Amino acid sequence: MIHGIINVYKEKGFTSHDVVAKLRGIVGQKKIGHTGTLDPDATGVLPVCLGKATKLCDLLTDKNKTYEAVLLLGKTTDTQDITGEVLEEKSTEALTEEKVREAIEGFIGDYEQIPPMYSALKVNGKKLYELAREGKVIERKARLVKILDIQILEIDLPKVRMEVSCSKGTYIRTLCHDIGEKLGCGGCMESLIRTRVSTFRIEDAKTLDEIETLKQEGKLAELLVPIDAMFPFYPKITVKDDWKAFAKNGNPPDKTKKLRSVCMMNQVNSSPFTSGKKKNTTSSRCFLTSKRGRKDYAVYQRACGI
Repeated sequence: MIHGIINVYKEKGFTSHDVVAKLRGIVGQKKIGHTGTLDPDATGVLPVCLGKATKLCDLLTDKNKTYEAVLLLGKTTDTQDITGEVLEEKSTEALTEEKVREAIEGFIGDYEQIPPMYSALKVNGKKLYELAREGKVIERKARLVKILDIQILEIDLPKVRMEVSCSKGTYIRTLCHDIGEKLGCGGCMESLIRTRVSTFRIEDAKTLDEIETLKQEGKLAELLVPIDAMFPFYPKITVKDDWKAFAKNGNPPDKTKKLRSVCMMNQVNSSPFTSGKKKNTTSSRCFLTSKRGRKDYAVYQRACGI
């Protein structure tokens, strides 16, 4: 089984679930999960976890993200993006670049955002977009999100291209809608590219076709980001092979030090617990002759699941 994270470039028209399904076929394994839903019409970075790395899906979903979005002012839709049904259109002739810039930059910081009806959030076990398709609109509680930064890249009214860095759970569609409401003309999102998720950047992302080609060439390992790379800010401790079991099972250093003082390493069966005469050098287990040794060996058994 393959273990690690692949930085996938999600192309337009694919859902995040589609990417996972296709990747399962490419690599030939089922244990795969994505790290956060990206709208079908959006493109960009979608880290996908394979094997043991699937335990990191929630961790990566919680990371900050960066998007490049195009805001279209003067138009309000039911989905808050250009694909939805137009609810209202207003003139943007009175807008100036200065007013638009001031309104947009006013959203930097903590911000109470009401999730859109067309979203995957669940209410009473049912997804909001399913209710929306039935023509139902229900009350949604505002959620605190954080806009870390907004860089306005281009203003060509009624369109604004901007780069948004934000916390988890932020809907860029809703941000566009809310900016339009603040300006009094309405607004929706015209396009969206996710350029970064944590340390995963769009420059390094690969399309599904590119990943499939590398798999056929036997070069898939070149794309895999190891699980350890997701914890760069944690202290690193290197242990000898005979102490790996303790480290993996979370034994504190003081306990392993105590065990080391009463045990001798058996070079034949690679067990850190042995003393006296060896009964069977091919066995994966060993015996301890002292009462204290037997007690510590019991700790070893529990730690290693013996």
